[in-house]
Amino acid sequence: MSEMHSGIYRPGAFEHFIVHNLRNDDCRIQKLAYVIEKDDLIVGSINYSRGKIFFENDVVDAVVLGPVAIDGNCQGQGLGTELIGYTLDLADRCGIPLIFVIGDENYYSRFGFESASKYNLYLEGTSLDDENPFFMVRIFDDASLDGNLGIFHNPDVFDVDESDVDEFDKDFEYREKLILDGQLVFE
Repeated sequence: MSEMHSGIYRPGAFEHFIVHNLRNDDCRIQKLAYVIEKDDLIVGSINYSRGKIFFENDVVDAVVLGPVAIDGNCQGQGLGTELIGYTLDLADRCGIPLIFVIGDENYYSRFGFESASKYNLYLEGTSLDDENPFFMVRIFDDASLDGNLGIFHNPDVFDVDESDVDEFDKDFEYREKLILDGQLVFE
């Protein structure tokens, strides 16, 4: 897979490394992990995992979508839309009250995602004073929210060390790490 479907990703093998580690982590939600095939080849995948929302007096599990990836040769064919739509419907039928995503608001809004700050929910490490349009939530059950300030923490498997990623990246054919428009660049 060549890149994140949403167009927001970090250069190098960060997402590959996260997916590699996620496969064996208890936070992964197996029933929502899917691949998509075309001509007998896997050309896309989607994962969901459990993070936590920290409220003033409570901590609750919460689901996050991602990483999702579509092979660069197959992008623009609706495969990402199919994967995301199918798994969101499945999540709703499974009774999951809400799902977070970190990505392009223009892309994910078509699936019903809205800015999480609208619901007083923020991503750990981001400003509580600003809207963070890349941190969104899809609400299936309004009763699951009470308007209290909540800080979402990604599963630990998402916290990767760049040196570990570089070591993992050595197992793959060399590719130049490009900085493209829309990437999340961490300095």
